[in-house]
Amino acid sequence: MFKTVLEYLENIDPILAAFYATMFTWFLTALGAAFVFFFKNMNRAVLDGMLGFTGGVMIAASYWSLLSPAIEMSDGEGFVKVMPASIGFLMGALFLFALDKTLPHLHINFKESEGIKSPWQRTTLLVLAITLHNIPEGLAVGVLFGGVAAGIPEASIAGAVTLAIGIGIQNFPEGIAVSMPLRRMGMSRRKSFMYGQASALVEPMAGVLGAVAVTFFTPILPYALAFAAGAMIFVVVEEVIPETQQDKNTDIATLGLIAGFIVMMSLDVALG
Repeated sequence: MFKTVLEYLENIDPILAAFYATMFTWFLTALGAAFVFFFKNMNRAVLDGMLGFTGGVMIAASYWSLLSPAIEMSDGEGFVKVMPASIGFLMGALFLFALDKTLPHLHINFKESEGIKSPWQRTTLLVLAITLHNIPEGLAVGVLFGGVAAGIPEASIAGAVTLAIGIGIQNFPEGIAVSMPLRRMGMSRRKSFMYGQASALVEPMAGVLGAVAVTFFTPILPYALAFAAGAMIFVVVEEVIPETQQDKNTDIATLGLIAGFIVMMSLDVALG
């Protein structure tokens, strides 16, 4: 199955491949959001464990799928070689920091809002929070496919597909994390699902944008890979991990993070 997918994606335009891959990650978000049709509530410990898993996947993907290839493909030795990755990583974190401070959004716990004051409803603010998470994920997948299009040896279809699989797996609980709170607020099942899946629609857009940018500006690839990594780590440290520490499920969330890290690391090493 995996080889069949690789053979197909190798024979189509990499930008189109990036679109298909990020549509897959969106689909798994929608699949998670669809749980709202079967359940009204989800045990908070389960949700914290899944969010921890999400953080573990993002941390592992940031290194094995993004930072490591960015360093490998950079020229020079010592500090010169690591400079593009360092600059890109910092810029990615600062980009998400800027969005976090300007884009109105609400945390999953419904207690903390950030960004510019807005009259928007709490449901919209919650969806914007998860959408904020999804920008670097779609960008990461797209950048890798763009590297393939540019013929960079360190960027492979297998690596890009593996990253898409990992991102898709961790998107599943994100879909649940949006739709379930909305349902508890009294929103209909259909609307809760629509909001939940909509939070990941930004991934195909970010994926195509990343692929196009790298295709036309090949020298930026190591910076772009590290940029996506920095943005993802910012999301994990600023949003995901603190969210799992709100209740008394810190051990479950931590074990979930370890499990997510192992899963993504194994996928990348075995398949990428």
